[in-house]
Amino acid sequence: MMRSAVLAEARRWIGTPYQHQASCRGAGTDCLGLVRGIWRALYGAEPCEVPPYKPDWDGPPGQEILLSAAFEHFDAVAPGQAQAGDLILLRPRLDGPAKHCAILSAPDRIIHAYWGRCVAETSLNSWWRRRQVAAFSFPPMES
Repeated sequence: MMRSAVLAEARRWIGTPYQHQASCRGAGTDCLGLVRGIWRALYGAEPCEVPPYKPDWDGPPGQEILLSAAFEHFDAVAPGQAQAGDLILLRPRLDGPAKHCAILSAPDRIIHAYWGRCVAETSLNSWWRRRQVAAFSFPPMES
């Protein structure tokens, strides 16, 4: 049930223009902003404040800032067990930290915000598959 709600909300963001550090459906977002917007739609307030970050997410060498945050706020999914509606993290550079996030929409498709474009549903092709770091499900909603 949670995964279908995540996927439905992610699809509402398709076409939102790319804008670094933004998170406003229809106006502008980056890949993290998409995840933040989904979180707000489903849970209300975000679990923490997001500090400013550079467009390339450049940080101290060896630090996995995005990956650490995902482990703190989401539920890890075993490799290869991700389902539509799960969050996946990717390494744009094979030797670099995770700096991109997307919502898995089908076994071979993702919804994500691209630099210079917009939120789109695209192929999870071999280039992206090689760069997948981890997968997470959104936590259950508290009753």
